[in-house]
Amino acid sequence: MQFIDQAEVEVIAGDGGDGIVAFRREKYVPAGGPAGGNGGPGGSVYVRTVEQLQTLLDFRYAHRFKAENGQRGGRKNMTGATGPDLYLEVPRGTAIYDAHTDELLGDLVTEGQVLCVAQGGKGGLGNRHFLSNRNRAPEHALPGLPGEERRLRLELKLLAEVGIVGLPNAGKSTLIAALSAARPKIADYPFTTLIPNLGVVRRPSGDGTVFADIPGLIEGAHQGLGLGHEFLRHIERTRLLLHLVDATAEHPTENFHTIQAELAAYGHDLIDRPQVLALNKIDALTPEAVTELTQQFADLVPGPVYAISAVAGMGTAPLLQHIWDLLDRAAAEAAIALAEQTLADPVQET
Repeated sequence: MQFIDQAEVEVIAGDGGDGIVAFRREKYVPAGGPAGGNGGPGGSVYVRTVEQLQTLLDFRYAHRFKAENGQRGGRKNMTGATGPDLYLEVPRGTAIYDAHTDELLGDLVTEGQVLCVAQGGKGGLGNRHFLSNRNRAPEHALPGLPGEERRLRLELKLLAEVGIVGLPNAGKSTLIAALSAARPKIADYPFTTLIPNLGVVRRPSGDGTVFADIPGLIEGAHQGLGLGHEFLRHIERTRLLLHLVDATAEHPTENFHTIQAELAAYGHDLIDRPQVLALNKIDALTPEAVTELTQQFADLVPGPVYAISAVAGMGTAPLLQHIWDLLDRAAAEAAIALAEQTLADPVQET
């Protein structure tokens, strides 16, 4: 399956049906009066999240979606049929923007969430609506109103709690494959991973936490170099970043600063997101070299530095425990903040 995380589409709601001019023509009713029905409203266009979808592939080739028009009013005061609504299905985590103004119309993150992106036109009024004491036989009706048209930009931002970042070939795919059931492509050359990979890592309690392997970050990624410009958006929703550094690289500390600079340049408060640092591939170093390198990074970051080997499974248990502790602490703080806000807000009496 192709991973498509951006698409532009044109959505057109249905036009309202026209109202009509008609009069009652019944036996023994010499002055039946106006009986033209109203037109039916046009169908609206909605976007709805579906759990089974993981990509915007459905919008790769189909770019124009139109709901059906409402029907004309009928005789005998009959209202025209309503045009059926049109639903576009997208994965959870899809943000909907107006392509012309860049206005965020909605951020769909929950299962079954629905957003109206184009409102159907109202049906026109039939001549029965214009009956009055001064005009007993109105001979005019109104046309239906056109449906709303919009050009939308769809952006999928993966829903993951932990984002794994690092330079190419740092071992991100190897780590997510070792911790979860995900099976990304793994090779010994840079840019092996061309799309983000998701993996569910199980806690000792059995609960699952979604990790995302973000590919292709290099110097200048925020300006479009490498693959990072395409996929940095996928860590905007993460609560924690796991920064993986190749301990066997020629300049590990420089590599660390390169990624930090890219996170800061991209914005969206990524640089302020809680981070955990892990030195990978320690199985290829001597214990003395690992100790020395760990000490160098301990002087650079405020938190602990973990030395691991994703391929050998060394050191991953304490790393995961630290991640669980940080996530639990963040969840508790969010719950306390929500409770304090609820208590601070006065109850509105109706």
